[in-house]
Amino acid sequence: MSGRQGGKLKPLKTAKKKQNDMDDEDIAFKKKQQEEAKKLKEMQAKASGKGPLLGGGIKKSGKK
Repeated sequence: MSGRQGGKLKPLKTAKKKQNDMDDEDIAFKKKQQEEAKKLKEMQAKASGKGPLLGGGIKKSGKK
């Protein structure tokens, strides 16, 4: 009695290989992306510290 075994057996998954053989172009592109992300994060942190950019808006007076 073979139980539930039937059909073809699936091959085991192989481990993924690391891609250490990147071109200079790829390395430069990744470096550029990291720098842009860093700048964006700094700008977001700087902007979140302040209040609204415009101090205007509709101000209501106490008079009627």
